[in-house]
Amino acid sequence: MRIAIQGKPFEADMAPHLQQLFDDLAARNAGIAVAESFREYLQHLRLPEVITTFKRGDSLKGTDFVLSIGGDGTLLDTVTYVGKHEIPILGINTGRLGFLSTVPPDRIPQAIDALFRGHFTLDRRSLIHADTDPDVFGGLDFGLNEFSILKRDSSSMIVVHTYIDGEYLNSYWADGLVVSTPTGSTGYSLSCGGPVMLPQTNNFIIAPVCPHNLNVRPLIVPDHSVISFEIEGRSNNFLLSLDSRSVTVDAGVQIAVRREKFDATLVKLNHVNFLSTLRSKLNWGLDRRNPAGLTL
Repeated sequence: MRIAIQGKPFEADMAPHLQQLFDDLAARNAGIAVAESFREYLQHLRLPEVITTFKRGDSLKGTDFVLSIGGDGTLLDTVTYVGKHEIPILGINTGRLGFLSTVPPDRIPQAIDALFRGHFTLDRRSLIHADTDPDVFGGLDFGLNEFSILKRDSSSMIVVHTYIDGEYLNSYWADGLVVSTPTGSTGYSLSCGGPVMLPQTNNFIIAPVCPHNLNVRPLIVPDHSVISFEIEGRSNNFLLSLDSRSVTVDAGVQIAVRREKFDATLVKLNHVNFLSTLRSKLNWGLDRRNPAGLTL
């Protein structure tokens, strides 16, 4: 089995757990590849003698699993390493919330054993693709959570003229606009008043950020739609964001989003499901009158 590992800096108390991870993989004779950007943070660990490195853009074809070590932001970044290969990703949470990265450090041995025994299921998640002219994302034009158009800094609000399949939808007077996937419905979109959607829902959420009127609400549209935008405002520069990657653009850029042709594939262990994660991580439905509400 070949395992690729991508991660971010970690606290010192995580080192023993990661050492156990590498020891376990080596004992199972797994082929191990580590992201070059992550390798420098592993200098104090005893790494197997046979280990390779990879960079963003290198093909991971032939890899069985990718381990994402960090928080949810790290997993979003790991998706860009995998891209169209759709290699299953297992998130090991060394961050804070861990909504997508569901394996806590003390459960790493059990998680690795589950991978080798086949005790898991695969959870396919739709991605959002951004078409811009000129290309502003340098080829990394897809994301797992959301695409956002935002005003810069403390500038005045912007107007986002929005179209669905070429037909005019609305002009949003707001601080910005978020187009979210079902996975991203528990992220930025949620803070904008958007609904929570189950991961396999084939829709997008269009949610304004701080709209300057009372009668505009988030809207759910089919994800086979092409959503395009025209932006205007007192400032000539705006922010475009795909997950955690942001770029500054001028008002002349042409923008449209659609569903990506490929998906992200997440490893779901048998004790984890979306509804239990929703209750435990976001306290959804927490109520002392519910028996389950007392044991979160």
